[in-house]
Amino acid sequence: MQKSRLGWQFLSLVRHYSRVAPPPPAYADPVLRVSNSVAYLGAPKQGPKPRQLLSLPPFPGYPLPGKNPGGTARVTAISWLKYYFDEIPDSAIQSHFNKGLVQMESSNAGDTCIERDGLMKPLRKIKHNEVMEVGTRVWVPVSIAETRISKRFDCIPSGTLYPNKDEIDYLQRLVKYKDYAILVLNKPPKLPVKGSLPVHNSMDALAAAALSYDHDEGPKLVHRLDRESSGLLLMGRTKESVAHLHWLFNDLNTVKSSCKAWNDACDVKYQRFWALVIGTPKEKEGLICAPLSKILLDDGKTERVILAQNVGLEASQEAITEYRVLGPMINGCSWIELRPLTSRKHQLRVHCAEALGTPIVGDYKYGWFVHRRWKQMPRVDIEPTTGKPYKLRRPEGLDVQKGSVLSKVPLLHLHCRELVLPNIAKFLPVLNKNTETLPPALSMKPDLLRFVATMPKHMKISWNLMSSYLV
Repeated sequence: MQKSRLGWQFLSLVRHYSRVAPPPPAYADPVLRVSNSVAYLGAPKQGPKPRQLLSLPPFPGYPLPGKNPGGTARVTAISWLKYYFDEIPDSAIQSHFNKGLVQMESSNAGDTCIERDGLMKPLRKIKHNEVMEVGTRVWVPVSIAETRISKRFDCIPSGTLYPNKDEIDYLQRLVKYKDYAILVLNKPPKLPVKGSLPVHNSMDALAAAALSYDHDEGPKLVHRLDRESSGLLLMGRTKESVAHLHWLFNDLNTVKSSCKAWNDACDVKYQRFWALVIGTPKEKEGLICAPLSKILLDDGKTERVILAQNVGLEASQEAITEYRVLGPMINGCSWIELRPLTSRKHQLRVHCAEALGTPIVGDYKYGWFVHRRWKQMPRVDIEPTTGKPYKLRRPEGLDVQKGSVLSKVPLLHLHCRELVLPNIAKFLPVLNKNTETLPPALSMKPDLLRFVATMPKHMKISWNLMSSYLV
């Protein structure tokens, strides 16, 4: 009897995720229809299906990070969208403006409304040349980020320290930016960053063998990404740049330089991740301040990161993450944007799973219990207004079981999409000499560099599948 009572108490503490029942069909009075010169009573013509909208962050003002401040002193709506969706073709963004699909929050009542912070915000359509103001928020359909999926999936080089020509070409295609100081890669999933004795095909070993270019030594790691995650990875190419980048990604970098431009650029540095989570956070945006600590499991080998209990008996590290929900919950999942303000191991995964209660899709280490009871996205979905089922759009000629939300074992849906950092190549001569002024030849270069990486194939498929509510 006591065991059953304890079992019920345990189940009451478990977070439950259930599907919302589809709304009842919206019936309407029949109307007179004519077909082939024959009049009959039929159902009225169905209107367009509702669009799922994606929220951009509030406009930060001018100048934008990574843009040369020497240009015009205003930013138009299309420039802001092209800046945020750097990986999307300009023609796709322009077509959304031409169709009147780009909207902005307005104080006056508009054609449509969106719910934010528990209130209904009116939206109005905007043109491509409308000037952005600080704090304004733009809404676009999720379809703006839909991309064509190639039939060839990402391949990872074989486990060897001496890659062949095809593997070298593959690794060099991952390079997004290269100068004499740094190297920026778009890391594929399932590729470890740091090698060890049993791990040979790691990113640092392969980069040393295939990405040295004209340098005597290969690039060195300055920060980490999880093996299962993907996205922008920064590497240093010289000893000086590696030392400064290690300092930049260290949470204890309180010492300031004598160069004010370098200090200002370091203050703006950030990373932004996109993740698909099971469920949706209670608040649409917020700040997670939850310290982390490490424990050792019963096997004596496996290490696990958990939220610190603040009892004073365990070592903990401060961990802070900003988050923002990108759009509505679709089929029990929602896309969120994460910005870590500290660099801790598995910080984003633990904060999503334990602090927000919404584990990342494919994260079986910290969200295994929810994954056991989570039902994958169905092949038939429900129109929110009519309650009628309709089929999801699926990529043609492609097996959707390749790690997407339709897969029985989906891959981790965590991607480092955006990276803004100081232009190390510009500031290295100043930092090495410890002076305050830049040489005239370097002063014209931008202080900040900004990079945006496309999502891996399995996340692209999930994005396209989850935007199937669109017309």
